[in-house]
Amino acid sequence: WDDFWRRFGDLDRRVAQLEVRAQRQLGTLGGGNHFIEVCLERGGADEGRVWLMLHSGSRNIGKELAERHIGVARRLPHNADLPDRDLAVFLAGTPEMDAYRRDLWWAQEYARRNRAVMLAVLCNVVRDRFPQVRYDEPISCHHNYVAEESYGGVDVLVTRKGAIRAGLGDLGVIPGSMGTGSYIVRGKGNLDAYCSASHGAGRRMSRAQAKRTYSTDDLAAQTRGVECRKDAGVVDEIPGAYKDITEVMAQQEDLVEVVAHLKQVVCVKG
Repeated sequence: WDDFWRRFGDLDRRVAQLEVRAQRQLGTLGGGNHFIEVCLERGGADEGRVWLMLHSGSRNIGKELAERHIGVARRLPHNADLPDRDLAVFLAGTPEMDAYRRDLWWAQEYARRNRAVMLAVLCNVVRDRFPQVRYDEPISCHHNYVAEESYGGVDVLVTRKGAIRAGLGDLGVIPGSMGTGSYIVRGKGNLDAYCSASHGAGRRMSRAQAKRTYSTDDLAAQTRGVECRKDAGVVDEIPGAYKDITEVMAQQEDLVEVVAHLKQVVCVKG
């Protein structure tokens, strides 16, 4: 931990004033589609086994770092004539790329530690209430991240946006929505997909459209049987705003195999 926080001083100087805030936010959930859930396994020999699941990331510090590097990339001469400013890139071997990768690796480590802290707290809360509980090894699964990998003898940076790594034997987590359940999967190592699979169901409508389309009554109906928030503040997370997770899983059978199908009974939104 000491080494991790010492490295904050090496990050882009424009986030220096955010160190205390980043320290305070570590171990916190965040809003949007972030969640903590208690789930029950469906089917198979482990029917009814309880799973604790959470989804969070690098919190505000990751966003702040990303925005600063995006701004730098957009101003570089080689990106001047792009048809879309969001296509701006860094070039390998440049100071800008080196600085980006330094901050990127730190932010991704922050996300991993953030989840680990929350999971430890959650496990301790459950253990305090149920002293007899036993836990298996946790599954830690990044999404929306960058990894250094090699394909066809070429070293590349793989950006998995809305995706997880699904290398041969890799365990992963693919959530649906706050009312439809999730899947634990094992990767098949499909090289044509750069050993990747979807992170989740994915939205079929924007948050604004979901709020215009659905009401709190709709939210209550679609999350029946799940102990969760059912107020206007989370209508944009209603299951109807997401794609059918069953169809999504059917379309990636060549990427992953299902290890467990989970259904949440408690869902805590940030």
